[in-house]
Parts: sequence; structure tokens; C-alpha cells
Amino acid sequence: MNIKSNRDLVKVYYEELWNKNNKEYIDILFDDNITFHGSLDINAVGKKEFEEYMDNILTGIPNLFHGIELMICEGDYIAVRAIYNGTHKGKIFNFEPTGNRIKYNGASFFKFKDGKIIDVWVLGDLNSLNKQLQ
Repeated sequence: MNIKSNRDLVKVYYEELWNKNNKEYIDILFDDNITFHGSLDINAVGKKEFEEYMDNILTGIPNLFHGIELMICEGDYIAVRAIYNGTHKGKIFNFEPTGNRIKYNGASFFKFKDGKIIDVWVLGDLNSLNKQLQ
């Protein structure tokens, strides 16, 4: 995939890394010292910790799909309004699998340096998600 801009990095983050579960993109997209702040009260520092976070999420919702609804770019920052959906098939955050289809909204904020993502903040609608996981 041809990555020319920060906007392209964000699209690849969602399309290749999350939606296709292609972890090879962790090295392509992220700075070695990536900081990730998830709305599920999980923080990760570095590529290995991010991969562990991703594994935990995909254990619970293996078909989790991230859809971009809006992307706003400002200098070295991008904000995304996203929608997440999938099926709760595995244990996640102390919730046993329900088989429920889940769908919730969120926003992510990306910071870039030297053609890499160096920081991500994710804010998800946890109230809506928790109701669907019960």
C-alpha cells in the first residue's frame, strides 16, 4: 500500500491493521515508542504493548470492524469520528461471550512525527458498549 500522507497512515491503521488484522503494519505505521491511550482504561507504550492490546480486543470481538465517518486534519494531528461493530465471541474485560452484535461510536486522535504515528487517544462510547456486552 502506498502511504504518502498522515491521512493515508490513518486509513491504513483502520483498514489494514484493524479491519484485516494485519499486524505487519504495526512496524510500518508506528514509531518505536508509540503511546496508545484507550477508552477502556488501557494504555500501551511501544509496539509490543500495542500488539498485546490489539490481541486482547480481538479475542473478545474477533471481527471488530472500524469505520471512518469523519476525518479532520490539522498539522501533525488528525481527529477521526469512527463507528465500531462486530460480534462478542470471546471474553473481554470480564464479560463472558454473549454472541451479541455490538455497535458503538468513538473518536480517535492521532499525532505524527517523521511519517509515523507517535500517539493515539481513543474515546469510545463505553456506556453503549457495556450494555451490549451484558
